[in-house]
Amino acid sequence: MTVAAGSPRAGNVLELRGVRKEFGGVPVLHGVDLVGRPGEVVAVVGANGAGKSTLIKILAGALPMSGGEMWLDGARVEPRSPHDAHDLGIRTVYQELTLVPELTVTENLLLGNFPRRRTGLIDWPAAHAKAGRLLAEIGFGAVHPRAIAGRLTVARQQMVEIAKALVSEPRVLVLDEPSAVLAGTDLDSLFGLIRRLRDRGVLVIYVSHRLAEVLDLATSIVVIKDGRVVTTTEPARTSEDELIRLMAGRRLERIYPARRTGFGEPRLRVTGLSRPGEFTDVSFTVRAGEIVGMFGLVGSGRSELARCVFGAEPASTGEVRVGTESGSDTEQSGRTGATTFRSPTQAITAGLALVTEDRKRTGLVPELTVRDNIGLTTLYSTTRAGLLDVPRHRRAVDDLIARLDIRPAHCATMPVVRLSGGNQQKAVLAKWLLAGPRVLILDEPTRGVDMATRMSIYQMVDDLARDGLAVLLISSDLTEVLGATDRVLVMREGRITADLDAEHTTEDEVLGYSIGRAG
Repeated sequence: MTVAAGSPRAGNVLELRGVRKEFGGVPVLHGVDLVGRPGEVVAVVGANGAGKSTLIKILAGALPMSGGEMWLDGARVEPRSPHDAHDLGIRTVYQELTLVPELTVTENLLLGNFPRRRTGLIDWPAAHAKAGRLLAEIGFGAVHPRAIAGRLTVARQQMVEIAKALVSEPRVLVLDEPSAVLAGTDLDSLFGLIRRLRDRGVLVIYVSHRLAEVLDLATSIVVIKDGRVVTTTEPARTSEDELIRLMAGRRLERIYPARRTGFGEPRLRVTGLSRPGEFTDVSFTVRAGEIVGMFGLVGSGRSELARCVFGAEPASTGEVRVGTESGSDTEQSGRTGATTFRSPTQAITAGLALVTEDRKRTGLVPELTVRDNIGLTTLYSTTRAGLLDVPRHRRAVDDLIARLDIRPAHCATMPVVRLSGGNQQKAVLAKWLLAGPRVLILDEPTRGVDMATRMSIYQMVDDLARDGLAVLLISSDLTEVLGATDRVLVMREGRITADLDAEHTTEDEVLGYSIGRAG
């Protein structure tokens, strides 16, 4: 780590001057400037691929700068590792989770800093109590210290990630899409925490695609496009439409496609599905050509339900049926119709596809290429005499890469982990579309995705519905749930509490059913 004395602008906690980054001679950041004072929330916004992730990794010490300067509290610094950044008082909470899934919440929070008895052994009651106090102090008291981290929902794992970053009381806290999987009271807790940190003099670097919250929380907004700062502005001097225009380089007229009418027969029927401790007696249908939204707060059971429908977790009672009442769809396709699937393989054979909420752990194989990831679900169907038909397989995959505009244009042979978050999400969608499903379940499909990419995903899903696909879209974004769907199912404490017409329902009404204050 390099530290040198200097003379930054008075009062700044953090100052970036002309920060550049190149990969193999290809520039990714072109002289980025950013300034943050104590108690400010500096928002960084930009489309996927704009360079935000690279900037975050430089702040976190995970990547070295190719050029430029970083100043912290009056000294020029150059962190060369996350440990360096930690010692400087910079903590980063990434969009992709970094917890040790086999350990408890307490162990993740206090790793390397456990309270000990006189004998030197860890004082576990004191450790759990300390973790519980920390979680309660920051407004995340719903997370139990003794819970195994890997068994928590993604939203609660996100809470633990934030709590972990605050254990060392950082001077600078970098948050990468912290609200992407939170909703309702959990989102309120996050915003309340950020305001308390701001009042305490912590500088928060806030990266988010949710522009409404950026305008509400930030003291300044840095817009990045193609690795360059387009503008630095203040919430009072801009708007969502203006930020979108600056990020995309063009005006985006319509976010959600026009609604469809005249749906077909039910393609997905869930009847009396139960799994102890997660959800009880859940029944619903999704018709051909229909997009049904599902909303619920953390712990409502929505993601657990999706995994159970897909056969990834067993149900105790109930039935899942894919196909029409007459069974004609099943007969035509040769697929299994009525069952409670015992494995994802059975569900896929029946025509079901699931895009999970955590693309890093359950959606992609990071070390494989984009082409290999997209082709995973169709390897068997493109074999002849037990051998992969490589030309046929490659044509099918490359056609989807072009159709979904997965970037960069020649990404097929790149490791998928090198793509931006939005393009990784497109790759996950492409993988399932190649399998030709009749029912598509999308769990947080636009998590960590910029507005332009969101719009392309909404349009893609609309096109699929118009072609007769049945879609179940699970989201913690109320605006998305109402704008991109035809009906909304609301879950609360493992039960469906409402089935609403999306066009004639308000966000307040949906939220009311989700917290038990309506109906």
